[in-house]
Formats: sequence, C-alpha cells, structure tokens
Amino acid sequence: MPELRSPEEFLAACAVDPAVYELRPDYRVLLLVVEGVEPEVASSSADELIDQAERHARALLASSSVEDLPHVAAWRDAYRTFGAKPQRTRNSLEALTRRAEKGLPRVNALTDVYNAISVLHQIPFGGEDFHRYVGHARLVRAIGEEPFDSVANGLTVVEHPEAGEVVWRDDEAVTCRRWNWRQGRRTAFSDDTRTAFFILDALAPVTDAELFAAADALAQALSALGPDVRVSQRLVVAP
Repeated sequence: MPELRSPEEFLAACAVDPAVYELRPDYRVLLLVVEGVEPEVASSSADELIDQAERHARALLASSSVEDLPHVAAWRDAYRTFGAKPQRTRNSLEALTRRAEKGLPRVNALTDVYNAISVLHQIPFGGEDFHRYVGHARLVRAIGEEPFDSVANGLTVVEHPEAGEVVWRDDEAVTCRRWNWRQGRRTAFSDDTRTAFFILDALAPVTDAELFAAADALAQALSALGPDVRVSQRLVVAP
C-alpha cells in the first residue's frame, strides 16, 4: 500500500536525473498535485475545451505538418537522443494533436480536460493517480530491467524499457516509457481517483511562462470537478 504523504512532501522529493539533462539541458518539468477531484462529475467545461482543442488542431495542421510544429519537432529531436524512432513511437503531444484533428477520445471529465489543454497549449501532459505511487516520481535513464505494466492484445503484460531509455518511475516500477510516450496501468486514472498527479514537459522553444499558463488553465478547468479542489505545484529545472 503506498505510504501516506502530503503533496508538498511528494513534490519536493521528485527529481530529474542529471543524465537526462545531459541529453537536453533545456528540459523543464512542471509537476502538479490536484486534490479534491471528483472525476465522475460531468463538466460542460470539458466538452467546451475539447471542442476548442479540436478546432485548434485543425487550424495548426491546415498550415503545417504535425511533425513541423515547434514543440512536436523538439520532442522528436529529444527522442532521437536516446535512440527512439519518433516516426514509430510518437510523443504524447504529437499523438494527441494528430487525433484532435479528427476528434479527441472521450474518457472522463478528468482525462478529457488534460488532453484538451495539452493540445491547446501544445505541451505534453501526463496524468496519473497520486495515491497509486510508491515513493516519489523521478525521471531517469533506464537500466533495462525495470518492469512496466502494459496491455497487448487485451491482456496485461510486463514489458521492460530499453537500456538508456528515458522513463518516469517510482520505487516499484516504470510509470511512463520514453519520456512521455506511454503510461503504465498501475498509476492510471480510475473512477476512484480523487488526487491527480500531472507532469507537464517542456523543451525550447516553450518558455516557462507558457508552461505556467498551461498549468493555470488546467487548474482553472479542474476547479469545476469538485468544490474543494486544491493545487500544489513545483517547477524542476537543470541545476
């Protein structure tokens, strides 16, 4: 059973390994813990945000290919630094922007909100259940033996990242592979999620101001999903 700790304690312990900064010294991550969420609450703001995101994606892709969008291109370059092939394993921002052009999936208000804001602000987001973490979150380069729970052909399987791959993990296992490509099942949102943990990834040319603007938009939208929503956050940058 994951230990009880405050969001502030959790965020203070989260870390990015220096080996990751060696790949991309411009990398920054804004971490948020959002308490008091009621994901079953229907929110008209989620529907409105998805409509906005789909229109935004169509407007962006009317004048540019998705791989040439500035932040998508930056993440494609970042994937190449640890040997990933971006045309085969698309970063979450690219994958969502491609889907948004034709229509974003509807999951639940919590997931719908952060998917829409990711597309609108062109920043990769990760969203996970805070209480399913064992220890704190950290971004590292994998050894290659770490477990990662995924799904193949409808069945739960345990995979392992490639050696040197950039992964998010906690004390138990990998929680997200290839920086922001695929999240694991153990820490995923569920109908029982009441405290959410969000990871907002940024590379140049995205500025800190743009990163915080995306976080503010997320906090504002999630305030409609419960009367007692409270947000804690921490920006982690290269030393």
